Amino acid sequence: MTDDRTLMELALAQARRAAEQGEVPIGAVVAIDGEVVAARHNERLSTNDPTAHAEILALRDAGAARGSSRLDGAVLVTTLEPCPMCAGAAVMARVARVVFAAEDPKAGACGTLYNLGADPRLNHNFEVVAGIGRDESAALLKDFFAELR
Repeated sequence: MTDDRTLMELALAQARRAAEQGEVPIGAVVAIDGEVVAARHNERLSTNDPTAHAEILALRDAGAARGSSRLDGAVLVTTLEPCPMCAGAAVMARVARVVFAAEDPKAGACGTLYNLGADPRLNHNFEVVAGIGRDESAALLKDFFAELR
């Protein structure tokens, strides 16, 4: 079975790929029963698609790989706390857990600004694990935005 740290290493590798391509360095991985079924990075800038967040792309690929929009038991691992759109997609996909590296004080929807995964008004909740790979993810983001300035 693949542990959270190993999955985060894969997500961080995706984030590094994003940076190499001029994208904001965020990566995401979806695993089900310890098997990685999707790994993606941000593609917003290259596709001119505001929804092309790493998490959305990984969830789409996982759904296609599993032949279902329901990803029961899945773990979504991402290098930055999911925004409301991505956390909402995790609710709709019925993932079991979301693991993220760095908190997002501007748009975090898994505990920082909002906590969609624990909202009792929604039809599904998920467990949240924060902080695995925090320093490396934060450094990737800091370095990326420093180069833009």
